[in-house]
Amino acid sequence: YTVTQRSHEFGIRMALGADRGRVLGLVLKQGLRQAIIGVVLGAVAALALTRLMANLLFEVKPADPLTYAAVAAVLVAVAVTACGIPALRASRFQPVEVLREE
Repeated sequence: YTVTQRSHEFGIRMALGADRGRVLGLVLKQGLRQAIIGVVLGAVAALALTRLMANLLFEVKPADPLTYAAVAAVLVAVAVTACGIPALRASRFQPVEVLREE
């Protein structure tokens, strides 16, 4: 949705000389920043709530670093995929067509 809303901006950037890699990187960087902040805040909240969750866990320590790392890696991988598809679409915009639309 955000990429579609910002298509005019990406068209202007590309018309002024930004290559596809820069547009791709811009969209990925902005999306992944939010995902990493969410993973960090979620890990802090989970560590803070380990005492409450201890009774619900079976054969796993409440503060198991391997589990936290695996969950964080999966969430970041999903975020890369979720940001990557629109980023590829944004990098394929033709500046002339995007600027002509408005």
